[in-house]
Amino acid sequence: MIKSGQINVQTENIFPIIKKFLYSDHEIFLRELVSNAVDATQKLKVLASTGEYKGELGELRVEVILNTEDKTLTIRDRGIGMTADEIDKYINQIAFSGAEEFVQQYEGKEGAEQIIGHFGLGFYSAFMVAEKVQIRSLSRHDGSDAVQWESNGSPEFTIEAIEKADRGTDIVLYIAEDATEFLEKSRIQDILNKYCKFLPIPVFFGTKTEYIDSPEGEKDENDKIKRVAIEVPNQVNNPEPAWTKAPVDLTDDDYDQFYRELYPMSFENPLFHIHLNVDYPFNLTGILYFPRIKENVEVQRNKINLYSNQVFITDSVAEIVPEFLTLLHGVIDSPDIPLNVSRSYLQSDGNVKKISAHITKKVADKLAEMFKKDRKDFEEKWDDLQVFVQYGTLSEEKFAEKAKGFSLIKSTAGECYTLDEYKEKVGPIQTNKDGKTVFLYTHNADEQYAFVKKANDRGYDVLHLEGPLTPHWIAKMEQSIENIQFARVDADSLDKLIQKTEELPSKLSKEQEESLQPVFESVVNKEKYQVKFESMSEDESPIIITQPEFIRRMMEQQKVGGAGFFGAFPETYNMVVNANHPKIGALLEKNDEDRKGTVKQLTDLALLAQGMLKGEALNDFIERNIEQID
Repeated sequence: MIKSGQINVQTENIFPIIKKFLYSDHEIFLRELVSNAVDATQKLKVLASTGEYKGELGELRVEVILNTEDKTLTIRDRGIGMTADEIDKYINQIAFSGAEEFVQQYEGKEGAEQIIGHFGLGFYSAFMVAEKVQIRSLSRHDGSDAVQWESNGSPEFTIEAIEKADRGTDIVLYIAEDATEFLEKSRIQDILNKYCKFLPIPVFFGTKTEYIDSPEGEKDENDKIKRVAIEVPNQVNNPEPAWTKAPVDLTDDDYDQFYRELYPMSFENPLFHIHLNVDYPFNLTGILYFPRIKENVEVQRNKINLYSNQVFITDSVAEIVPEFLTLLHGVIDSPDIPLNVSRSYLQSDGNVKKISAHITKKVADKLAEMFKKDRKDFEEKWDDLQVFVQYGTLSEEKFAEKAKGFSLIKSTAGECYTLDEYKEKVGPIQTNKDGKTVFLYTHNADEQYAFVKKANDRGYDVLHLEGPLTPHWIAKMEQSIENIQFARVDADSLDKLIQKTEELPSKLSKEQEESLQPVFESVVNKEKYQVKFESMSEDESPIIITQPEFIRRMMEQQKVGGAGFFGAFPETYNMVVNANHPKIGALLEKNDEDRKGTVKQLTDLALLAQGMLKGEALNDFIERNIEQID
């Protein structure tokens, strides 16, 4: 035995260890150990490139070997290996980072930036799942002796000489009884797929069995050489993912193929992509894809994967990029993002802020470029882009400023306009007496066909605006653009929505309105409907069911959040009676029974026009009208 002793755990470095063992996700151990093996391999490549290592590199790879009989999991590399002294320095002195020391020593030299290192858990994460761990290593130095370090997780360890033919390191984990899930091949495969899919060194894991002659020449009972089973590992990673390559070296097909590699269950190609490649003042690479979002906001989350030097870290990037960008898919890779720290720390970190601002700018610039380069194609993509652009406009002021130039609104005729273009188009006819240009809109042109038609007949244009964020977006636009206001086409009579002059005179006296009011109130729920007489054009319907724009917007905003301050809004409507319509004036000549019957029929028609006549009321309306047919 070369040495035995106690691992040096000092006061100043005990806290990182505490954090490691408090880490809730035990599967992280495999990421850490495979990353260490990749580090050791990358270090050897750097030493070879500088001439400090003159031996043969051979095939550089990392292997993960599962032995269910021995209950061991081995992570093997052919990297730089370690001497007994190096093991004593890097393993027994906890919290001494060999990777960080190496990067500092070889800073600026090719490949040094690829050293992963300092993830926070490191080698000792092995003890989260193992009752005993061995390090079997042979250093790249000529004349080195192979050594084995062993510990059962207590401060005691041993180092002794062993026989090992090949350069590099084996980390052998004797899996603990409470962690036997990590002896399942499918479990290990899933972890490797999650964390090691794009590591820069080939990683292999055994997935099939082959039989070969016994290497020791052992014979069976028939005096024939035994056939023994060996694991033939399959490569589990792509060491050169698309984001590590220069954009000029990639085609659109390459980007689409990489998207399918990231999301194999996706059945649609993305709309387009943005390739990130920055090395100053921070390091950032990656590819972001625009999926076909339409109205789907929540389901799309957690589709941006954060990597650090090609090691998967997390798919929760809300603290690293603005929230609206989490609707995108793809990969961000940056060694400059601090890992395993609090959310509040991330939000205040200088590099994170710069990275976030840069990504926001790149996305806005890409959209502006697409709009300018091929507006027709941009308009065709708008239904998929609308929710994303609205979300960005509402949540990120710098994006909102840039988005003014490419945010579109679409009319019921299918024509697209920027807000400035639309204001210029409808301004001459849709400006009210107060100087505000009114943007009429509908959320469903089919359901509100009658209202849209009446507006079109007046020469007014109507927008088609739908989507979960539309109420919030409308409010933002009204604050941002001078002298415009939005009004849903069914919110009131057209004369009220775009009021040009003073109100029309009423054909009913105050006394006549008061005599008819109880009749209208008797056919509706007075808690839900407020009956109002208004002077409107004879061309308008005799009764219109409306909901004030403000009340309806608040109710819509409550559904997606943001109106909680006002409390819960009751579902109330106005039953607007057109005092100038001939059918209303004729009620004065009818007896009580006929008057109530006519009012009931007119009210049901008004409710039907809004899609609000349902259930028993709709059935009664249908049966009543069938009876009236000769």
